[in-house]
Amino acid sequence: MSDAYPTPADGPFRHTAEERDRAPQFVLPMVVRIEKAAPPARTDALETAARAVLVILSDARSAGDGEWAEAVRDWQDARIRKVVRRARGAEWRRAEALSGITVTGKSAEVRVFPPVPLDGWPKDLARLQVSGTDLDDPAAPDPADPGVPVLWLNPDLEMSAGKAMAQAGHGAQLAWWELPEPERTAWREAGFPLAVRTAAPERWQELTGSGLPLVRDAGFTEIAPGSCTVVADHPALR
Repeated sequence: MSDAYPTPADGPFRHTAEERDRAPQFVLPMVVRIEKAAPPARTDALETAARAVLVILSDARSAGDGEWAEAVRDWQDARIRKVVRRARGAEWRRAEALSGITVTGKSAEVRVFPPVPLDGWPKDLARLQVSGTDLDDPAAPDPADPGVPVLWLNPDLEMSAGKAMAQAGHGAQLAWWELPEPERTAWREAGFPLAVRTAAPERWQELTGSGLPLVRDAGFTEIAPGSCTVVADHPALR
């Protein structure tokens, strides 16, 4: 599981951390397809997960009177919890049958679902494993294209691919919250281009002091509470 503590200025409802903790807690379920014979590349999985978060946030069903809108509002009104589970074969087919959105990258497939209560997972998702999401890149990722939003990972933290996917999703979400509507529209219409890269140590120090959206993890799994995990470097937020 991965939780983030957005500051009051980061979230749409401007609640304090204490108010967010007292609110009913929801989680955004995400499932990555990992077939034994053809697992996705790690960076592509992270980027696809980040885009999946943006896709569901911008979907008409998540706004206004949409069928997912109440769940999305309740989820964002508390911690922005995300859980990434893995599936293959029949497990993946059952997940695809549930209401949600599948986002496809170069080699990765990630399905994102409307938020659910912490103890209210659909049966076919609850039985999926959180562990076993260790993925590798067959080659070092190319430098991010100029002008593309970059979600920079902390170079001092080691995270499983599932954990890092959730963190990348947090970073994308914080950037989305901060963007003015015209920039949101342009990003959405372009198909949410983005890159996920690990920052060089000296660059990381610069990024964390830049004022760009910064994810601090609640520390329930893998890393220490309060760890800075991702900086969302969108050109419109510099």
